[in-house]
Amino acid sequence: MNSTIAATDRPDWQRSIDERGYALVPDVWSAREVLALLVSLADLSSRPGRAGVRHVLHHPVVSVIANDRRLLDMAQSVLGVDAFPFRATLFDKSPDANWLVSWHQDTALPLVEKIETPGWGPWSLKEGFHYAHAPAYALNKVLALRLHFDDSTPTNGPLRVLSGTHRMGVLTDDDVARLAAELEPVDCLIAKGGILAMRPLVIHASSKASSKSQIPRRVLHIEYASPGIVPQPLQLSTT
Repeated sequence: MNSTIAATDRPDWQRSIDERGYALVPDVWSAREVLALLVSLADLSSRPGRAGVRHVLHHPVVSVIANDRRLLDMAQSVLGVDAFPFRATLFDKSPDANWLVSWHQDTALPLVEKIETPGWGPWSLKEGFHYAHAPAYALNKVLALRLHFDDSTPTNGPLRVLSGTHRMGVLTDDDVARLAAELEPVDCLIAKGGILAMRPLVIHASSKASSKSQIPRRVLHIEYASPGIVPQPLQLSTT
């Protein structure tokens, strides 16, 4: 099943975030702007065989994108006027750099230091950054905005979501598997320059890109948070 949420009426896409956990907002960046961004990000995206690069928010071009008023306005309209970007990942999926992502929720947040705190954990270390699985109250203060540098099509491994599952809190692996078997998934198809906005707790997945696909799927995934997302003495990392 395919779905596109019109962005002409901002309350419509905001209601979609509330009700469904995601929204598709087309034509946020022009094709010319996307081309210029790809040239500026060539040092990240032109590495053969790499499926993506984590922790790129400090890249100067990524930082400019993350703080562009178009994205900030979207994030702040959902999370509050003080919402800020804290993490960015560049995905670069193609038949040569391909992967399958099973159904899951995004529940781990990057933190400055590992400090055992009730409700937070288990902990892990990814590329030098401490991560802890967070409780639902913190994850409800996060919104991801995914800027598409290519058309997202049925054959290049688009993101798929289970609508409305963000309202169910942090789920067990068994619960996620059960819901994936029961609910009809939505393929998030959108043209280059569009934004997929999503809550981290909406269950999502993606298939491998088809060997017949001639279109890569390059996406800049930027996450925003409300202040006070983590309790003291924990501190959210900017990655």
